[in-house]
Amino acid sequence: MNILEVENLKVWDNNSGKEIIQGSTFHLKAGSCLAIVGESGSGKSVTCRAIMRLNRSNLNQSGDILFKGENISKLSTKEMRKKRGRNLCMILQNGMSAFDPSCVVGVHLRETLAEHFNWSRNEIARRMTGAMESVMLKNPADIMNKYPHQLSGGMLQRVMIALALVLEPEIIIADEPTTALDTISQYEVVEQFIRLRERMGCSMIFISHDLGVVRKIADDVMVMKDGEIIERGKTEAIFKEAQHEYTKYLVSTRLALSSHFKKVMGEGC
Repeated sequence: MNILEVENLKVWDNNSGKEIIQGSTFHLKAGSCLAIVGESGSGKSVTCRAIMRLNRSNLNQSGDILFKGENISKLSTKEMRKKRGRNLCMILQNGMSAFDPSCVVGVHLRETLAEHFNWSRNEIARRMTGAMESVMLKNPADIMNKYPHQLSGGMLQRVMIALALVLEPEIIIADEPTTALDTISQYEVVEQFIRLRERMGCSMIFISHDLGVVRKIADDVMVMKDGEIIERGKTEAIFKEAQHEYTKYLVSTRLALSSHFKKVMGEGC
């Protein structure tokens, strides 16, 4: 069963008329993880922001986006706002951009949860504390009283994952969630995403240019180039039997980097 179906999605710049997404059609199976890969500017993030209807105002879109059979592209702004967070949750590339820099983190968390649940302030604090502890964040109360700039990128990503745990959305869209992190934080955040799926059984769209992460987390892979989907398939099939030359290039580059890393570390000499 497909939980999300995207039909003939087009996104274009209203000022220049340039088409950024050129009629994409794809689906997300319930309980599965679909990775969208490609170079910067290939249309990965624009595609996912179009699903959430969060692209900049100068970008127009057309096509149908069906969430559990409901065409959410036809919903009003107010109706769509209710879907965001509760049904579809997006975790951004840069944790800092997800939070209001003028407020402590706890204010953002309370406002988000109050939008969807009729919980008391104490209930929100209790649930967030439990979720933050489950993603290995120490001293949740202290973290909620800090401003975003006082926390590392890895900590902010984990706060967003903890918020997703409390919201329990049916689809999580993660837009390059490890790009701004150091190697150790990348590993820890990817492990948290894997645990998140295991715990919630949710569906996931995972945008990344890191094919090592993709191979670890995704069931299916969709490759984008210049706003078009050029190949898709099961993860292992994409890695071992890629058909398109661009996909072969991406995979071979990843394997070459991996081989070089092992040689540098003294494992492949």
